[in-house]
Amino acid sequence: MLAEEFTYRGYKFSELKDMDINEFIKLIPARQRRSIKRGFTEEEKKLLKKIKKAREQLEAGKEPKMIKTHCRSMVILPIMVGLTFGVHNGKEFVKVDVTPEMLGHYLGEFAITRKKVQHSSPGVGATRGSAFVPTK
Repeated sequence: MLAEEFTYRGYKFSELKDMDINEFIKLIPARQRRSIKRGFTEEEKKLLKKIKKAREQLEAGKEPKMIKTHCRSMVILPIMVGLTFGVHNGKEFVKVDVTPEMLGHYLGEFAITRKKVQHSSPGVGATRGSAFVPTK
């Protein structure tokens, strides 16, 4: 059985890649559309330069390095698909491989800032029973 080709709002990925950014933002949800229409921040502009450089390396046949960024509010655009990002979660850079299904989401959605709390057994003095230590 053949895998179905990815589509986003009725457009194939090959069509999305060729689209102008102004055409693409008409397809994404309102919150992301407003974010892009207001213009990119300085941090996002730097990230776009790194993306273009990595895209050129990829087209030349070289494997680009992971692009590290603190810019969690960057909307994932078609130019970013196929690249690997290191998105900072407050402690470390989480590796995020961008796929077509991520279009229109924020980078920060894929680098969770909280992790599950794992409690172990209580320490000495934590309960009344742990104060008693038999001498024998």
